[in-house]
Amino acid sequence: MSSTMTTTMTSITEVPIENLEANYTSHPAELVKGGEVNSKYTTQDLRNAIPDYCFKPSYFWSFFYLIRDLIVSSSLMYGAYTYIPQIEVPLARYIAWAAYGYVQGQQMTGLWVIGHECGHGGFSTNDYLNDTMGWILHSTLLTPYFSWQSSHRRHHIYANNLAKDHNYVPPQKGKYATLMGVDLEHLEDMAEDSPIYTFARIILQQLVGFPWYLTANITATQGSLANKNPPSKYPLGNSHFLPTSALFRPEEWHLILASDIGIGLTAAGLWYASTIVGSEAVLLLYVMPYLWVNHWIVAITYLHHTHPDVPKYEPEAWTFLKGATATIDRNLGFGGKHLMHNIADFHVIHHIFSRIPQYYAEEATKAIMPLLGDSYHADKQRSFWGCMWESFTQCQYVVPDNPAAKPENRAMYYKGGPSPPIEISMGRAGLKLE
Repeated sequence: MSSTMTTTMTSITEVPIENLEANYTSHPAELVKGGEVNSKYTTQDLRNAIPDYCFKPSYFWSFFYLIRDLIVSSSLMYGAYTYIPQIEVPLARYIAWAAYGYVQGQQMTGLWVIGHECGHGGFSTNDYLNDTMGWILHSTLLTPYFSWQSSHRRHHIYANNLAKDHNYVPPQKGKYATLMGVDLEHLEDMAEDSPIYTFARIILQQLVGFPWYLTANITATQGSLANKNPPSKYPLGNSHFLPTSALFRPEEWHLILASDIGIGLTAAGLWYASTIVGSEAVLLLYVMPYLWVNHWIVAITYLHHTHPDVPKYEPEAWTFLKGATATIDRNLGFGGKHLMHNIADFHVIHHIFSRIPQYYAEEATKAIMPLLGDSYHADKQRSFWGCMWESFTQCQYVVPDNPAAKPENRAMYYKGGPSPPIEISMGRAGLKLE
């Protein structure tokens, strides 16, 4: 995969894969294929189609959106704290608090997205400024900035690689049958889950999915670990919060510690705020919107990478660009576009060139769509819950599109079925590297 971009710790998808791996793993770089979606277009062709300024963060626009978000979020919080308690009708007051939590949750997710931009070097051209702003924003939203940044980079490098990806790696048919306790020949005879059970599983995923991922690295594979000699301690052995976690290189321990300090400072700040305004106010003003933040982070990531028509790849067939384009753009409405900065609307381009700032993502997407053709995936017509229901019921495990073909010549596609047992630790899905 060719490119003229300079290799840095914050530019991860515009340089050769072998250089990326060397940047942050403690073992020698692995040579993996980098370059084509099909026989016509390479990563360099896609880059050439995008205006150069799209790759250069604008200090004006980055700070404009940051300041705007801070003003909107603080105004919502002040207005809710000042005026909602004055509503005398209990039902109306409850509705007002619920509306505040939802809107503030989307706006706080927008601030989280800006922190995510910092982690990719898309906020500014200064790495120190990126990391400072990202640490502040993510810590304030109970996300360990450097820890998540490290694992998230590996997700971008190995997106949709069944052996090495971090996010929502599905089991193959045999593993799924084992999880369900049935023989392969009876797998497709199983009855679907009841709608109530499916709904309950979705709510559980959306409520605790992100903190549990941070704690135990669920939905990832053994190949996602940077340290090939993982500690035995459970569940923190693969946690984003432990400086000696198998997720990280030994030399990253101080960054993981800095991430934990940020979380601790936020927790202390919330406790102190509760002594001033009361614990109920903190729960309503911060915790309730934060639950929505958690929901949106999980939903956005899940829907980006889980769709019946979007493939996964075995290591023999995987290339960087095939993995990057095996994601799908979604439409989350007004809030997704204006409060959460198009994080779902234009995610394919983010996987190909992750340093492009969010305010250039639409333009860059439109520039490469003619080249990608059928390799570009989008589902923007249906409702959020319609998309969620389809992915949750029709995407349980993957099978090869051509079982008779060699692994390097096939893709893996989702099949539907009942939900497997709840995942509580890493390594249930995907391929295990020996």
